[in-house]
Amino acid sequence: MRRRTFLKSAPAAALAASQSAGAAAGDGIRLGFDSYSIRDLKWKATKLIDYAASQKLDAIQLSSLDDYESFEPAYLTQVKDHAKRLGIQLDGGIGSICPTSVSWNAKHGEPGEYVLKGLQVSKAIGATSMRCFLGTAADRRGALPIDAHIENTIKVLRGVRSAALDTGVKVAIENHNGDVTAREVKTIIEEAGKDLVGSNLDTGNPMFLLEDPMLTLEVLGPYVVTSHVRDSALYEHPRGAAFQWVALGDGSMDLPLIFATFKKMCPQAAMQLEIITGRPPQILPYLEPDFWKAFPKLPASDFARFVALAKRGHPFYGTMMIAGTGKQALEYEAALVLQQRLDLERSFEYAKKTLGVGVRWKQG
Repeated sequence: MRRRTFLKSAPAAALAASQSAGAAAGDGIRLGFDSYSIRDLKWKATKLIDYAASQKLDAIQLSSLDDYESFEPAYLTQVKDHAKRLGIQLDGGIGSICPTSVSWNAKHGEPGEYVLKGLQVSKAIGATSMRCFLGTAADRRGALPIDAHIENTIKVLRGVRSAALDTGVKVAIENHNGDVTAREVKTIIEEAGKDLVGSNLDTGNPMFLLEDPMLTLEVLGPYVVTSHVRDSALYEHPRGAAFQWVALGDGSMDLPLIFATFKKMCPQAAMQLEIITGRPPQILPYLEPDFWKAFPKLPASDFARFVALAKRGHPFYGTMMIAGTGKQALEYEAALVLQQRLDLERSFEYAKKTLGVGVRWKQG
């Protein structure tokens, strides 16, 4: 069943009834988006804030230092004041903080310096959280075991603990692009200190890790300070399973349940949509022995939940432009950029009108 025909089902009828009674799945949750969703527009902070206001949103996550025109105090104060004037809450962000990850970029200096710079920028714009991550899926298959990368990330956070706490901004570790499972993120948070580190919950990345996003939320819910929320079409494949990231409502995730659980477990966090489309389906060949080298400790019960989710799922049945390479990609570039924005705006509409997320848009 397609998500956009969900409202014809019996469970959806119950959801619709609860919405009419003023108890929609996402009622009361602040709605925003991660700037990565429209990355190819290359907008900077002020333009992104203006866009969030035009969509009657409550928040935005500026998830990269590239979102700023400058790090001068006067400019960052302007960003802060502009967001405040328009009623937009800001979350900050940087990239990989693990020095042994393939994602680590030496241009940032020492990892601790990078973390502190991100926290200082986040503080200057009035944010209370700063998203960052360990690495990527390749870190699970490299020379170092993932446990070593996790320990190195914890060491970085412990090394800046005092100065980081002084900023008053919480580090928010994302369960990133196939790097660490929810249980591994929990280990980082608890070992580095819950007073300093929380979760940037991502509901799309668990696909890479054979993890039901509901399990991700159950494990990390108590630690969530910000989020990346999107839908996925997950389904069985001859080699195991496959998934594709899609606009909100186009996938096979139980969004009403996810949103209602989010509201219950972490109501203080904004729901920042991170919509990523334009990519082909990804195969998860878990029927092939070599695939399991990346998951030596995955609990059987967690995997069983994922398999059950895939069995209930379906491919994406709609239309989508897929980014290519070479000359063809250049010719289609404008259409792909437009698709990013339109899919994000379709997702805003679905979050608002179907799931009741957001505060400002309800005020007229």
